[in-house]
Amino acid sequence: MSSPPSDVRSGLTGGEDAPAAAGSPSPAYGGKPLTVAVTGAAGVLGERVAARLVGSPGVRKVLALDDRRGEVPGVQWRVLDIRDPAVAERLTGVDVVVHLAMDLGMETDPRARSAYNVRGAQTVLTAAAAAGVSRVVLCTSAMVYGALPDNEVPLAESAELRATEEASLVGDLLEIERLARRAPRAHPGLQVTVLRPAVVVGPGVDTVLTRHFEAPRLLVVAGSRPCWQFCHVDDLAVALEYATLGLVEGEVTVGCDGWLEQEDVEQLSGIRRMELPAALALGTAARLHRLGLTPAPAGDLAYTMYPWVVSGSRLYEAGWRPAYTNEQVLGELLAQVAGKHAVAGRRLGGKEAATSLGAAGATVALIGTAALVRRARKSRRI
Repeated sequence: MSSPPSDVRSGLTGGEDAPAAAGSPSPAYGGKPLTVAVTGAAGVLGERVAARLVGSPGVRKVLALDDRRGEVPGVQWRVLDIRDPAVAERLTGVDVVVHLAMDLGMETDPRARSAYNVRGAQTVLTAAAAAGVSRVVLCTSAMVYGALPDNEVPLAESAELRATEEASLVGDLLEIERLARRAPRAHPGLQVTVLRPAVVVGPGVDTVLTRHFEAPRLLVVAGSRPCWQFCHVDDLAVALEYATLGLVEGEVTVGCDGWLEQEDVEQLSGIRRMELPAALALGTAARLHRLGLTPAPAGDLAYTMYPWVVSGSRLYEAGWRPAYTNEQVLGELLAQVAGKHAVAGRRLGGKEAATSLGAAGATVALIGTAALVRRARKSRRI
């Protein structure tokens, strides 16, 4: 195992009750008490952030914005579509906006999801500027750095964003990052802070990367070097509190100390690997996604092949420390996915899972299904 580093709506939506103030104690803060608006406050992450801010000595009032009412006590709820320009009226008197209203669902139509995510961020940034808000905090992902064989381990916050839009959601995240860079130039006086977490894990979190651990065996592409770094949703909520209070600024990475090599993950999880040649793994993933059989495009495989570990140096300098280790988060993830079965991000039902208990059973079944669908489509064209 490595040494410590030196340097959603669906997917993150509610359904689990958020602790009143999970994670570490609130940081010391000597500025004026803030009025904060949290978008997506009914989601898993939004609930936790709103709950923390209610108990934060640096926060005077919390406005909770979402298209449905959540369960966080002590906040003022505003039920609305975050894409409505009228949101600017709701931000009057707000000092900081924490924008967490995003659709991360794998089952959502990609175009509708992108329209929601990008338009939502654009609307919030414009509305915040119009309302005189001084700071907007966004949350994307460390995936924007890209997963590449020549990545430094760990990556510094200032590392180039080399991700491509081939992976699910990454195109949305890259566009939000572009909006974040442009906003201070378009709206002088508006400060934008962006948090980029590693693989987020916690109650209610369901992503293609958490589903990777629902497979009967862990897919490993021959010749690759996976490095796993996690970020517990409670640690992310604390990091967002730091950003809200202005204790960290700019681009900020978040994750557990260090990382786990693939061998560590296999030893800790007890799940054996299934190694496939790169051409077969990538080709099959692309074909299955193109046929609509799996929600995960081939680009997602890179994040299970190559390192994208981050340092979290700016948070560390501000005094933040993760409450969870990679080992603890992996253990929690394995407990959460127990009894679930997925391959290439596709959840399998009971009957499918029962026939996929062999090492490569599920993968072979999906490849076979892809061949049948392709054959059927060809026959319809004849």
